[in-house]
Amino acid sequence: MDKGKRTRFIVVVSIVLVLLLVGSIITSRGGGNHESIKVVMRDAVLHEDNKMNFFGLTVNPSLISAYLVTAILLILALLIRIFAVPRFKTVPGKFQIVIETWVGYFDNLAKTNSPHLNGVLGAYVFAAGSYIFVGTIFELFGVQWPTTAGHSMSLPAPLCDINGAIAMGVFSYGFIMSGGIRNNKIKGVGLTLKEFSLPISMSFRLFCALLSGTLVTELVYYTIKLSFVVPVLVGVLFTLIHAVVQAYVLTMLTSIYYGEVSEVHEKKSKKKKKTDVAAAA
Repeated sequence: MDKGKRTRFIVVVSIVLVLLLVGSIITSRGGGNHESIKVVMRDAVLHEDNKMNFFGLTVNPSLISAYLVTAILLILALLIRIFAVPRFKTVPGKFQIVIETWVGYFDNLAKTNSPHLNGVLGAYVFAAGSYIFVGTIFELFGVQWPTTAGHSMSLPAPLCDINGAIAMGVFSYGFIMSGGIRNNKIKGVGLTLKEFSLPISMSFRLFCALLSGTLVTELVYYTIKLSFVVPVLVGVLFTLIHAVVQAYVLTMLTSIYYGEVSEVHEKKSKKKKKTDVAAAA
């Protein structure tokens, strides 16, 4: 960046910061919160007050978010497959590099941790990692949805709900068990059940990490005088960090345990064992 462009960039950023500061000062002179911070924080965890209508059913906001994120990912995958993949070249462009890097990361993760069985594993960790990442940053867009009480609210991340986090943890645990059954039959079930606390740890790690970001953001937004500057920085920072870290942690744990339970352990024959004992003696 040359000197002229650098100067223009600094001027534009300075103007934006000044406008945000002025807006923050103006809005701090009036207004108020119709709910106490206790109610706001409790509802962010339990969703007791702000329910939503889904085809006649009263559900938590996170369920709506889960369906929307799933639809976004499926439509995006379809569009990429139809319009982008046929145009991929030997010398990749910027978009092709992004897609290949994203897919290649999860593929290498599967091959590294489960070299003997990684075809389906690569597809699963790619899907799970993409869902966690996109689902977490989804709350940054502030998609509004009407509640049963008649007012609208921003949809949270799908995994901020304990039910969504448990579903992801249990499903990943079931996938790990499928790898053990495929290669080790009944023994694979036993190998997986030894790690009985794994679905609990994965579920609550997701839930607590994402919920902490939501609570911090809610706490900052509650103070009106900070409603223009600080929440943007805090919200984006916490959300992006959690999106990357939690996608990495769950996919890493899944691939590691999948590789362990799906590895074939051959039994030594009795004759082999006697030979080893004699050689040791």
